[in-house]
Amino acid sequence: MFSLNLKIAWRNLWKNKSYTLINIFGLSIGLACCILIFIFIHYQLSFDRDYKNENRIFRFVTNWQYPNYNDFSKGIPIPLAVAARNELAGLDKVGVIIKRGGIIHVRDENGKDKIKTEHSVYYIEPDFFEIFDILWLYGSPQKSLTEPNTVVLSENMAKKLFSSTENSLGKSLTYGNKINLKVTGIFKDMPANSSFPLDIVISYATFNSKKYIYWDGINSAMECYVLLKEGVTLSDMSKPLARFNKKHYGDAHIAGKQNNSLQPLKDIHFDNRYGSFSDVSITKKEIYGLSIIGIFLILTAGINFINLTTAQTGNRSKEVGIRKIMGGQRKQIVVQFLAETLVITTIAMIIACVLTELALPQLQNLFNEKIVFSFFGQPVIFLFMAGLLILVSFLAGFYPALVLSGFSPVLALKNRISTNTDRLNLRRTLVVVQLTITVILLISTLVIVSQMDYLRRKPLGFNTKAIAMINIPSDSLSQTKYKTFKQQALGIAGIDMISFCQSAPMSDNVNSGEFSYNGRKNTNFELRNVKADENYFALFNLELIAGKIFRYSEITTGCVVNETFLKKMNITRAEDAIGKTLTTNGYDMKIEGVVKDFNDLSLKAPISPLVIYPQKGNYYAVAAKINSEQLLPVMKKIEVLWNNTFPSYIHSASFVNDDINSYYENERVTGVLFKTAAIVIILISFIGLFGLISFIAARRTREVAIRKVLGASTFEIISLLNSAFLKMVLVSNLIAWPLAYLFTSHWLTGFAYRISLDIWPFTLAFILSIAITLVTTILKSYKASTKNPVDALKHD
Repeated sequence: MFSLNLKIAWRNLWKNKSYTLINIFGLSIGLACCILIFIFIHYQLSFDRDYKNENRIFRFVTNWQYPNYNDFSKGIPIPLAVAARNELAGLDKVGVIIKRGGIIHVRDENGKDKIKTEHSVYYIEPDFFEIFDILWLYGSPQKSLTEPNTVVLSENMAKKLFSSTENSLGKSLTYGNKINLKVTGIFKDMPANSSFPLDIVISYATFNSKKYIYWDGINSAMECYVLLKEGVTLSDMSKPLARFNKKHYGDAHIAGKQNNSLQPLKDIHFDNRYGSFSDVSITKKEIYGLSIIGIFLILTAGINFINLTTAQTGNRSKEVGIRKIMGGQRKQIVVQFLAETLVITTIAMIIACVLTELALPQLQNLFNEKIVFSFFGQPVIFLFMAGLLILVSFLAGFYPALVLSGFSPVLALKNRISTNTDRLNLRRTLVVVQLTITVILLISTLVIVSQMDYLRRKPLGFNTKAIAMINIPSDSLSQTKYKTFKQQALGIAGIDMISFCQSAPMSDNVNSGEFSYNGRKNTNFELRNVKADENYFALFNLELIAGKIFRYSEITTGCVVNETFLKKMNITRAEDAIGKTLTTNGYDMKIEGVVKDFNDLSLKAPISPLVIYPQKGNYYAVAAKINSEQLLPVMKKIEVLWNNTFPSYIHSASFVNDDINSYYENERVTGVLFKTAAIVIILISFIGLFGLISFIAARRTREVAIRKVLGASTFEIISLLNSAFLKMVLVSNLIAWPLAYLFTSHWLTGFAYRISLDIWPFTLAFILSIAITLVTTILKSYKASTKNPVDALKHD
């Protein structure tokens, strides 16, 4: 019986090839997009999973509460680990992990570099590996990471450095130019969906932790993970942790009500307040947004199917009538039409798999992720596709099957099946839903694109054009070469100016701390510290509004503050701050100037109160202002000079504009997703509307012919066929506008600097939706209205 149903289904689908192709094409696009979205969401939700004790693993994080804002860090004070082991009875294991970066040397017997590469390294306590039960191929945490000057490598890194895992054991490598490390173990490569991209792990005993003794010294590169004892929950730890915080922070009167809390491992990837070592995160809000887009896509494709199938009821009436007279039961007819839907959906799913494979590289490039599409490598994807196939087949086919199977056999054979008003209303409702989704995405896309354009065009308060940031080593030997490097760099044609600094004016490299102003300690906010030489202001075109720039000095004695600092200190006249004493980061300085505010963070955040002062030991970059017509040749000459000056290190550089654009990577991705979704849904809607108007025009061929014979013009015929669609566009816009407003206004709240939500995106979306509908429907209705009425009436 099943094979017979499939044969009949195939014959009927082949008979109505045009509508079958429309359904298959629309469904395949919708299914492909849903599969891609599911692959990405599944990848993100799989972060930091499948550890043996994942529900008992937590991370210490640090929080601050100031009168005007809260601050968060994944970093911890180094003394916390020892104190937590001794004072918090609910902890089974405690493991510290510290990230550093540097040059890795692998040398031959003569001491020459075979390999010199810059790579992140991690100082890790042995207990960390037992908390996460990471598989070891050679060695063990307690044996391989107990002694100082030992290192363990991931399987892949061992092959890169020493050609094989076996060859690497017992070999030596040099970290920086001083620390010689012996390879004592190999562990299994960490998965791509991990917050710990571990490759080179140095024993914690090698790290000089004794100099980190202060509880208010927080560094985001230092993390601490714990494994709770069996049966101990997070709520059980609340009171002991409160006592712990009071002892080490409250009683010590550390500013900002500093405290530590425990964050579950499963939340790390989705909480961008703290971040992770992988520098990859996505919020649950973004996951929900992608899910909604997927639902929109498949809903739009499903609506096309239902509309086109129910619109063909008249064509199938005689078939249903004959089947019922021959003894066919309604449930058998329902099964028959569901089989047709299943055939269409299966073909669409096969095409969707091909489209997914073709689109996956673009998805990987968009998200910079190693996403894999495999039925057997990831069975959950196969299960999702099977479930999607069944769900779409049932939802898209069940209602049309009920409609078609419910015909009276006598009326069906006489071809007197009348159009049911409820059925028409349902079709109109579905079209309105489809158009509403389209309008919402159009408005959202227009707003997102406008906001991103605003971010690119907004003046930041400093020059960003043709400025390169070149990283430089900051050890004492390298510092002696700064002056020579600067003199030689200024001799390169095309370099206009050089400045040694910590970072560019806009940077996520934030160092902030307590301060005293004119002898009085401030506890209302922290002051951001920016280290730079006296050329920094001219190179970046930072504007002074009072005082002067500090002079060149090897000793930090003078500084410049910004306008936001004055506002937060309730200083109304900039001149009143000149000459006052500012104490921060262990330095007593005279305020010599006030600089006009510039955006020091991304435009998602307000301007920080900050101080700029010279500090030679903390210059990590050279800013070079370059003639824009000579960028590439100048950068090559700088690289040659840099390598000759600092031969033991590896050259790296970037342009300020590129760094600033990277701050809005998530928003760029969101914009691409919404643009793509809007285009796909418009395409699906276009296909569905074209199929629907084609069928309506075919059904009303005789009516159109009679009206033409009676004198109706082509314009009147087109208006007749399209008036209902224009009303549906109007209704869909009325529904979509408030929904789109709620979404876009909420999204814009994530930016401290944002566009105002004007009427133009809504108006433009309205015009576009009308234009799309008219272009789609007029093409077909015009053709119907210009046919010779004799051809339609002579067979009546």
